[in-house]
Parts: sequence; C-alpha cells; structure tokens
Amino acid sequence: MKDMLVVGRLKEGKFEKFMGFMQSEEAMEERRKIADLSKTLASVSPDKSVVMFKIYVHNEVALQAFMNGSNPVSKPVWDEVMLNYEIFELNKV
Repeated sequence: MKDMLVVGRLKEGKFEKFMGFMQSEEAMEERRKIADLSKTLASVSPDKSVVMFKIYVHNEVALQAFMNGSNPVSKPVWDEVMLNYEIFELNKV
C-alpha cells in the first residue's frame, strides 16, 4: 500500500457534478477497488476548480484506469468534468 496524492483540475462550473459522482454508490464501489476510503483526505480550492485527494492506495493499476478514462464507470463523468490530473507518490522524509 502507498500514500498517494491525486490533484484534479475541473472544468468551470463542474464541481457539483464531480462531487455528486464521487459520492455515488457506483463511484464508491470503484474507489474501494483502489484505496482504503476510511483513510482518504479530500480538499478543494476556494474557487472549486481544483480537488485534491490523499489516498492510501492498494491497487495502482485501478487508480490509473479510474483517472485516465479507461474505467467505464468514471469515463463518462471525467469527459464532462475533468481538465487534467496529476498523481504523486508520497514519501515520508
């Protein structure tokens, strides 16, 4: 398992659509395949254009699929709401 940070930049006015999806049962099921949801920390920028998630990942391949649009559950929403994203591996110093 790895601590990772995902930073997503959203299209203008798409924060509510994004959050609605992320809290839906189908998204929660997919997210459980990726990470321990009880250890997820989320944040959003004041203008709601950037979201950040610190997650404890147990399946990096599933994370990549969820974010890059090859996951059939996330792809339709990502096409509508996401400008781009970055994934960082976190290491304690």
